[in-house]
Amino acid sequence: MKSFFRLILLGLVLLVVALVSALTAMRLAIHGHEVAVPDLVGNSPAAARMIAEQSGLEINVERQYYSPTVAEGKIISQLPPAGSQVRRGWQVRVAESLGPQRVEIPNVTGQSQRIANINIRRRGLDVGAIAQMRLPDAPGGQVLSQAPPPNASGISAPKISLLVAEPPLPQALVMPSFIGQPLGSVTLELQGAGLLLGTVTPAALDNSSPAPPPSPSSVIISQNPAAGEKVMVGGAVNLGVR
Repeated sequence: MKSFFRLILLGLVLLVVALVSALTAMRLAIHGHEVAVPDLVGNSPAAARMIAEQSGLEINVERQYYSPTVAEGKIISQLPPAGSQVRRGWQVRVAESLGPQRVEIPNVTGQSQRIANINIRRRGLDVGAIAQMRLPDAPGGQVLSQAPPPNASGISAPKISLLVAEPPLPQALVMPSFIGQPLGSVTLELQGAGLLLGTVTPAALDNSSPAPPPSPSSVIISQNPAAGEKVMVGGAVNLGVR
């Protein structure tokens, strides 16, 4: 009986030893591929890339910022920070300094979005976020405001965000009845309402003779859309005349 218990105890000891060895091997396998992130701040992107590659890491220059303290073309910040433990092949994201702000922020408020975009890029700046707002008196695509404002100083990023007016919603009209009216006056009425004259189809006087061409004096006998229906400004109205 004592021999049996000894065998069980020995088996348990061997099992514990095996588990500890497995856990140790896993820990070594995991941490054996980890490296410390080097300090890249103050280096050029090319030098930082060489330093990172020596540790088996990659770098990605994600953003550029103005800085009065870090020289142009040098790394101003990094993520993960120096000293962090990461796996080999990890990508370190860095930001590059543009040096002190030397460009003047243009005034693009009131310009169209297209012209504002051109003027911003002519200054060596980028267009940032674009938001839209609908105002009743503002033409669609007009720049309503900008950030940073004109001639701002001490900005961090070389980007200008814009607030742009949305195009106005199309206006809906209720179609009147043109039946019995002459084509000439109806055409003028459609133009005044912002509608387009679509297809004008003349009706034949009888089955044996062809339909005469429409003229300003032709009388409306049918219309599409019909009277009472809604039509959007800029839409076409098709007419039948005799």
